[in-house]
Amino acid sequence: MKQLSALLLLLVCIASVPPRKKTVIVWQPSHQTNTGKNFSEAAVCNAIADAAMATKPNFKEYKVWSLGRKDLHNADSGSNTMIAHTSAVVDGKLSGYAWELQQSNKRKPDVFIAIHNNGGTRRHAVWGYIHYGDAQEAANRELAAELIAAIASATTLENRGVLLDSTTGRNDYRCASTGKLSFYSLDEHVNTAPIRVLLEIGDNGASYDFLRDPVNQQKIGEAIKTATARWLEKREAMGL
Repeated sequence: MKQLSALLLLLVCIASVPPRKKTVIVWQPSHQTNTGKNFSEAAVCNAIADAAMATKPNFKEYKVWSLGRKDLHNADSGSNTMIAHTSAVVDGKLSGYAWELQQSNKRKPDVFIAIHNNGGTRRHAVWGYIHYGDAQEAANRELAAELIAAIASATTLENRGVLLDSTTGRNDYRCASTGKLSFYSLDEHVNTAPIRVLLEIGDNGASYDFLRDPVNQQKIGEAIKTATARWLEKREAMGL
């Protein structure tokens, strides 16, 4: 009888514990098709995102990608740092970036990962970018560092470290809070995800053949997902 009472008490306790919220991750592969001769950044980055999403463990994951949409402007081109390609409304149409961020915000993600390829660097490397002045800057830096280290370890890409989006010094999109040049996709006024990182993986010139190889795309995607899962597990263990 005592054993039955103890079992019933245990079941009641278990039932009273609220279910743990499943982590939501949003992937934003580049939609740019005009970067480099005979090179589609959109195709490369989408393949990397798909590989990441297919790699275990599985979270609640979504991809936001505007490629091919006719109801948007710059749905297959444009810079993440230009007002004309991001926050501007043209002929009543949102930009591809703006639409992607709207779709992301609807999912209420815990983590947002943008995937791009660099260009003009002459370096076969990987970079991580985070938003300047962000409330979660330390956590964003930590995740970005984990991701680029994992990619470099799994491939021949050089680890070039984590940089602030304000350091690129290009184009004209600025964060309303800091007034600094920034990446539209990482701006807290646009993207509601608490954790937001942008990866520049390889260079469309220096890494041309490497990036177009499906084997490398798969390796990169797997490395990103494994490192993300490890980082989330570590934060959970710390009660964060």
